[in-house]
Amino acid sequence: MNIAILILAAGAASRMGTVKQNLEFNGTTLLGNAIDQALATGMQNVYCVLGAHFETVGNSIQDKAVTVIENKNWKNGLGSSIACGIKNIEVNNLDAVLVMLADQPLIDAEYLKQLIQTATEHPHSCVASDYGKKNGVPAVFPKQYFKELERLSGDQGAKELLNSPAASVIKLDARDRVWDIDTPEEYARLLKK
Repeated sequence: MNIAILILAAGAASRMGTVKQNLEFNGTTLLGNAIDQALATGMQNVYCVLGAHFETVGNSIQDKAVTVIENKNWKNGLGSSIACGIKNIEVNNLDAVLVMLADQPLIDAEYLKQLIQTATEHPHSCVASDYGKKNGVPAVFPKQYFKELERLSGDQGAKELLNSPAASVIKLDARDRVWDIDTPEEYARLLKK
């Protein structure tokens, strides 16, 4: 199964008060770590959507084997980054896209491989991370959902699709891995882990 990985890192991180993507973590940066985990799955096509602080963030990942996509409309939210990513990936030969965030540092390659394995076994279903009451990303979207992803906008991202009764969605228990780092306090807690 040919799956591309799309890492979303276009936000301005206003609550953090600094360029969140470049914060140090795990011997690299938050974004660098997300890219390393994506590459460790063995998938060949890894893309990263950047927007705010495009040059600063882009320079920090120059040595990574990742294709950078610029979302000039990043102010329109997460949904616009997913749409921009899907539109800019060569999707013709893809079976699915795994969408993940740069600011979920506890998501590791092992968990991403579980998502990919489940998607391979169920090629016509979305495979989402179970947040308890809701489903979210990281999630794998099969190609029949690409058009819908291209139409996303606003800050909701793909939540509506992943929680829609009309969509076929398999949930994986992400346990405590789905933790977004949005504030200096959360970042401080992360560094203490």
